[in-house]
Amino acid sequence: MRGVIMHAPGDVRVEDRDMPTIEQSTDAIIRVTATCICGSDLWPYRGVEKVDHTPMGHEYVGVVSEIGADVKNVKVGDFVVGSFVASDNTCEICQAGYQSRCVHHVMMGSVGTQAEYARIPLADGTLVATPGTPDPELIPSLLAASDVLGTGWFAAVAAEAGPGKTVAVVGDGAVGLLAILAAKQLGADRIIAMSRHADRQALARRFGATDIVEERGREGAAKIKELTNGLGAHSVVEAVGTQESMDQAIRATRPGGHIGFVGVTHNVSIDGLKLFFSGVHLHGGPAPVRRFLPDLIQLIWDREIDPGVVFDLTLPLEEAAEGYRAMDERRATKVLLTV
Repeated sequence: MRGVIMHAPGDVRVEDRDMPTIEQSTDAIIRVTATCICGSDLWPYRGVEKVDHTPMGHEYVGVVSEIGADVKNVKVGDFVVGSFVASDNTCEICQAGYQSRCVHHVMMGSVGTQAEYARIPLADGTLVATPGTPDPELIPSLLAASDVLGTGWFAAVAAEAGPGKTVAVVGDGAVGLLAILAAKQLGADRIIAMSRHADRQALARRFGATDIVEERGREGAAKIKELTNGLGAHSVVEAVGTQESMDQAIRATRPGGHIGFVGVTHNVSIDGLKLFFSGVHLHGGPAPVRRFLPDLIQLIWDREIDPGVVFDLTLPLEEAAEGYRAMDERRATKVLLTV
């Protein structure tokens, strides 16, 4: 089969890979219908994380082509959506709603789903079948549910977005934009998008943002305070993962407020005394997408939400290298790869 391999920073190729096979009785094999490039894939692409002839990709939708002997919840022919973290969905951590930290979890990036086929470990706990074969126009939104929608949703939930709340979102990538959609669905009164890019601002408005703040860092946090009677937002989503974005999020949150942080942190440290006196709640990490998948799939199926519009460039799998370049150069917010 064909699959994306990152040989080194900036060096992405589509090459022949071995077809996946059932390795454990709990595995399933899917024929990938669509996959995509994640903002987190840019960290190794830019040399921030180590990479060496690595299969890429952790977001996926597709059709089950084979199942292990112990797989009961999905069958051959099902169209499925899966989380970027495989989980058994039965351990105590999963049952508490944190499937991304399942005691048996497998990071799907280790599998590499930017490919024609993929082996899905722990298939019963990871995969959710759609109510039927989806119309083609639903596939981008279902793919978004595999990671960026579920991650944005978790960020909004962790920040306790809801009725009566003002929500600020730090980061205007796909996750930040879909955190805005989530905050709107959760009933937030006011949603402030922090963005300097006109196209992303427009999408933020479409998803439910009521205000746009272009300032960053201390100036950005000060603007949030200005818009909230000097208090700060009740709920802040941090969807970047840098020192500046984390500092900005903490400064923009009112005492007693909540921060949901889902940006994969790189060289971020938090001063304990400053956090102590900020009086904020800080909660986040790898999103337990599996917790939300059934509800998100139904919202998409019923056409109540359309998260797939975050994909502003669609390319065939063979042109994945151009997709990486486009995202790296900010010519695209998120790239969908057709298989």
